[in-house]
Amino acid sequence: MKGIFLDAFEDGLVALLPRIRRFAHGLSGNRTDADDLAQIAIERALKARDQWQPGTRLDSWLYRIARNAWIDTARVQGRNAKRWAPAEAGEQVGHDPRPGIEAKLELDQIMTAMTQLPDDQREAVALVLIEGLGYREAADLLDIPVGTLSSRLVRGRNALMALIGEG
Repeated sequence: MKGIFLDAFEDGLVALLPRIRRFAHGLSGNRTDADDLAQIAIERALKARDQWQPGTRLDSWLYRIARNAWIDTARVQGRNAKRWAPAEAGEQVGHDPRPGIEAKLELDQIMTAMTQLPDDQREAVALVLIEGLGYREAADLLDIPVGTLSSRLVRGRNALMALIGEG
């Protein structure tokens, strides 16, 4: 008796495959996901074949399995979407810290070299090269002629280049 039941069950599943695929396509909206969903539904139906009652509608039972599988899949996809960013987003995440680290090291080296400059050169370099003041503005601030500022700036810049090994 059980052998007849299994044959009818399996025959019913095979007959329902096109309808389950169509239903799965309606749920998922694309062929690939529909095929996966139909496969999951058939697999679950085969595992739970003892729960199906002969004489009841196999199609309704299988549709319910497919629908529940779709809900499970949608939940998993929803959770994954919250946990994982799309692969394309990974291209924008993070950055190579090396340029920043190298810039910090260079800045530290330059600032260390600045401390070795005489005060008058350090002031000229700080006002013009670091703060971005114009020559006239920096000269007025230091109460010196522009030519003196230019001279201090050139000497300070050359000394810095020598101290950091680029002069």
